[in-house]
Amino acid sequence: MNRLFVAGLAAIATLSAATGANAAITVIGASQASECAQAARAGRSDRAALNMCENALGEEMLTIRDRAKTLINRGVIRMRQLNWTDALADMDQAIAMQGDIGEAYVNRGAVLIGMRRYQEGLEMIDRGLVLGIDDPAKAYYNRGLAHEGLENARDAYLDYQQAVTLAPRWDLPQQQLLRFTVTRR
Repeated sequence: MNRLFVAGLAAIATLSAATGANAAITVIGASQASECAQAARAGRSDRAALNMCENALGEEMLTIRDRAKTLINRGVIRMRQLNWTDALADMDQAIAMQGDIGEAYVNRGAVLIGMRRYQEGLEMIDRGLVLGIDDPAKAYYNRGLAHEGLENARDAYLDYQQAVTLAPRWDLPQQQLLRFTVTRR
């Protein structure tokens, strides 16, 4: 069974000055594609993790959907490496191959946010949310990052708040909310 995981660029933000966001990962049976998904889920960004994804794409017989999900997972690993160009190419290829996977759009949005293309990132995340994703809290977190990049503090605050509502134990959006002061007019 294939499963996508939405991961965050928030962790990437700690690695560089680039804005962080969140990504999608797929589990595919007992194979290199499955190992690729597990590596992406575990937050790996090392060459061995990337090799697993590349080997799965080059050597394994995958359905079109599984191939698209493996591209998404490879894109997540590349995103963690701050390799925005190749991560974006993976998301674009996954979307062209299987355009109904919400996580592909959310992850494409996360890459665009990392590239400081905030409005485009916001549009992609919104598209992914419409299609449906397994972990919408991370999409809302990324939307918050995009809104901040667009200097829209009100909507950023609301998106971080929605992320907390959806994932109350996830501390990254809670930390973002601590930076805000809410006043009534």
